[in-house]
Amino acid sequence: MGVIGCADIATRRILPVLAAHDDVDLVAVASRSQAKAERVGAAFGCRGVADYAAVIDRDDLDAVYIPLPPGMHHEWALRALRAGKHVLVEKPMSDSYENTLELISTAAELGLVLAENFMFLHHSQHGAVREMLDHAVGELRVFSGSFAVPPLAPDSFRYQADLGGGALLDVGVYPLRAAQLYMTGELDVLGACLRMDEATGVDVAGSVLLSDARGATAQLDFGFEHSYRSTYALWGDRGRVSVRRAFTPPEQLKPVVRIERQDEVVERSLPEDSQVVNAIDAFVRAARAGQDLGSDTSATLRQAGLVDHVRRVARIVDGPAAGHHERELLGEGAGLG
Repeated sequence: MGVIGCADIATRRILPVLAAHDDVDLVAVASRSQAKAERVGAAFGCRGVADYAAVIDRDDLDAVYIPLPPGMHHEWALRALRAGKHVLVEKPMSDSYENTLELISTAAELGLVLAENFMFLHHSQHGAVREMLDHAVGELRVFSGSFAVPPLAPDSFRYQADLGGGALLDVGVYPLRAAQLYMTGELDVLGACLRMDEATGVDVAGSVLLSDARGATAQLDFGFEHSYRSTYALWGDRGRVSVRRAFTPPEQLKPVVRIERQDEVVERSLPEDSQVVNAIDAFVRAARAGQDLGSDTSATLRQAGLVDHVRRVARIVDGPAAGHHERELLGEGAGLG
């Protein structure tokens, strides 16, 4: 495998797993900076190069991992697929439905594995929650989900519209994806609001209201202006189940799920798990087998369509200094700028 980009997610969480994996030979890592590439390569026992294309074009690679900003995913994932490489790309797969569709179609035509790295989907706590639904929740009425973090470094790509920045693409996609785990059929966006930072031209917070084929609703919140929160809950006719560390649980954490029913509140501790290791394992198995990911790619395409739908119907609310002026969001281009 090779790695295209030395983002924090790569150096802190993914590269250590790739370097230690029994079925992975980590060959090369690329950065725009030769010094950074060499430093990261030395830390993980592989070659460091200052040329993304040079890694993609190597004939000793089967697959690449792409942790670049969202606005760069389409270009480099497409180039990697056309070079005959399996691709693991950070979420979101791209910054638009059309680009995601092209990537998925290209991978299918070439018989290659293309996976979106939504690691939280690989944590065992979500399977445990699904097993609780009939008894503890019953018929789902409301799904709620929140993922937000404190303000980020000003030079982060997340504040750069041309790189696909913005809260919707960075943190909002998590509760959107989680809602699809439990709700039925195609989801409709009933309303959405995105708060725009005029200085950067990207959305920094938002809320979305969804409904499904059975009339259940989802209330989702996300942003870069909050204390940390990473949670979702399912509320039905029998009770309510809430997941406290839904999206980024540390691997040593034993997640606690809260079950609330009439005259009963139970907190259940689940086994610790590593969603990072599980996600890499799943990709490696698929790539080695040349496996069609099928339902996974269908879910990725539905997710991309849902994000575009949010953009189309959302209202933008400017920051306090701008007087909270609302206007229609056209959703043209990365980062909603």
